[in-house]
Amino acid sequence: MIETLKQLVVFGCLLLLIHQANAADKPNILFIAIDDLRPELVCYGSETAITPHLNGLAADGLLFNRAYCQQAICRPSRASLMTGTRPETTGLFHNYVSLRELQPDILTLPQHLIAHGYDTAYVGKIFHHGDTDEERSWSRPAAKWLGQDIKKPSGPYRLPENVKLRSENFKEMFAKYGEAARRGLASGPPFERADVPDHAYIDGYNTLLAIKTMKQMADDKKLFFLGMGYHLPHLNWCAPAKYWDLYDPENIPPATDGTAPTDGAAMGLHASFELRTRSNIPKHGAIEADLARTLKHAYLASTSYVDAQIGLLLKALDEAGLRENTVVIVWGDHGWHLGDMDVCGKATNYEIATRVPLMIRTPDMKARGEKTDALVELVDIFPTLCELAKVPSPKHLEGHSFAPLLDDPNRSWKKAAFSQYPNPALREWAANPLSQGMRETWFGPLIEDVEQRIIDKQGEVWDRELFEKHLMGYTMRTNRYRLVAWRDHRDPKSKPLFVELFDHTVDPNESKNITGANPDVVKQLMKQMNAGWKAAIVSRTR
Repeated sequence: MIETLKQLVVFGCLLLLIHQANAADKPNILFIAIDDLRPELVCYGSETAITPHLNGLAADGLLFNRAYCQQAICRPSRASLMTGTRPETTGLFHNYVSLRELQPDILTLPQHLIAHGYDTAYVGKIFHHGDTDEERSWSRPAAKWLGQDIKKPSGPYRLPENVKLRSENFKEMFAKYGEAARRGLASGPPFERADVPDHAYIDGYNTLLAIKTMKQMADDKKLFFLGMGYHLPHLNWCAPAKYWDLYDPENIPPATDGTAPTDGAAMGLHASFELRTRSNIPKHGAIEADLARTLKHAYLASTSYVDAQIGLLLKALDEAGLRENTVVIVWGDHGWHLGDMDVCGKATNYEIATRVPLMIRTPDMKARGEKTDALVELVDIFPTLCELAKVPSPKHLEGHSFAPLLDDPNRSWKKAAFSQYPNPALREWAANPLSQGMRETWFGPLIEDVEQRIIDKQGEVWDRELFEKHLMGYTMRTNRYRLVAWRDHRDPKSKPLFVELFDHTVDPNESKNITGANPDVVKQLMKQMNAGWKAAIVSRTR
């Protein structure tokens, strides 16, 4: 009996030593998500943005010039990334249905890491609101409070006049539409400049919570996966005054291209619904130049504010002695039109909405401080982190690890990246079908305008139920081209109702649809699109 107990103790010690050796060989993961961030950063070539901390991370890691989301809206994009599957697999195409409602048993990235020895926690927005997946994806709660001197911010605004305006707008809409008003029929101003400390707004407060959580996880001496999700620069653009003051409004340039693509799809663009629901924004017609400049100023200030918070988080990582054993990855969930194509918002199939910032730093990477033009997708993050964490990739994944690019960023890579979006012109900004409330409010004339635009262009093909409920834009980005095929989602292989083609070698802003002059190119690319994402993967052997 005593001999058996001795053997069990020895065996237990061996298992512990093996576990500790495996843990020492694996990295921690700091997983930073930024909502609605287009590549408006100095490291991406912006001459206006002030983003020193993200620039510094890029200079010490690998920056992806051509990274793409799978759908340019929050919930579908994040569900795709966090499960490593594409929207056609999750079934998630808008913000008002939950991931677990459609896919109750799907495996998420943090859930998979828990099964392989990781402690996981998050602060802020990682999954979309309502998809936080507390019971399965997170093994421990984040820090809940910072002490009596720093209280959690309530609501988006700090200025009393803005708090009052938002409250009055909500009361009016709730009286008329009830709970439907929560889906965006009421809001306050689109921006705020207040002379307050960083933690007075939620992103600053959450950064301090994330730092506290990281220190707690480090003290426990376990492998950790920590998600920090920033809300800005999602509307509303509320940031402390000091970040507004970084910019001279006179030096903020207008959008590079403020017109819709020539010969483009009538359903390809929306009427900036998400912005127009905000107070003090015109409900119909053009947004005048001074206001457009202020909106861009607000977006830039919000971006600089988030950049500063990321700087604090990275500094805390270094001070905790975790830098040499932590993978840091920063990603945006989709891009954002900021007057480009005469639109303000995400929710299109074009480059400006589907292209995202993505950068990564690992302890032992060779391509430090470099950039890659390889085509990658957010759905690739799950398998990449599995490879870096030295854990097996689940079989259900529909992405492709880009870990080899960290040592050889110029190697041959994917032939294409794929995204999709249901008809943005006749959907609400959360991609859900138009509600009666939308039709009855100030949006009514906007909806009539875009509907008539589609009728005029599509002619006999027009069918309201098809265009509102079933029309999907499938888009493919290759090294040279973007192809957009507008199809009946009920039959994705059917003949497209409309096709767009843009040549990025001569038209990086996608200003002119050139399908008519390039039938052979369209035919070739359509064949490639129909072959799907698997056919776009290039072998990892050279």
